[in-house]
Amino acid sequence: MTQQFIEDEKIEWDQIDEGVERKIMAYDQSLMMVKINFQKGGIGPLHKHPHVQITHVQSGKFEVSIDGKKQILKSGDAFLVSSNLVHGVLCLEEGILIDTFSPMREDFL
Repeated sequence: MTQQFIEDEKIEWDQIDEGVERKIMAYDQSLMMVKINFQKGGIGPLHKHPHVQITHVQSGKFEVSIDGKKQILKSGDAFLVSSNLVHGVLCLEEGILIDTFSPMREDFL
């Protein structure tokens, strides 16, 4: 999946939970970009992983929890999760998050 040009409409959504679906947009061994679509009330449950994560809020509104701290983020905002910090989200208004991971998430494949 190391193609240089990625066309959104050619990638199908995968349902990962109630009210939550994702598309793996692109990756190589060192980096991965994933688009996640949330319906209002959709949850990205608290979890941790060794990957560094930066997430851009493309649209919607989310309550984001990182290492026990919570903040409401909206379209245009972003958050950074260092390796092994517990984090998760609650979707307050339908929206899309763009996750970037380093290194890539083999568990997503």
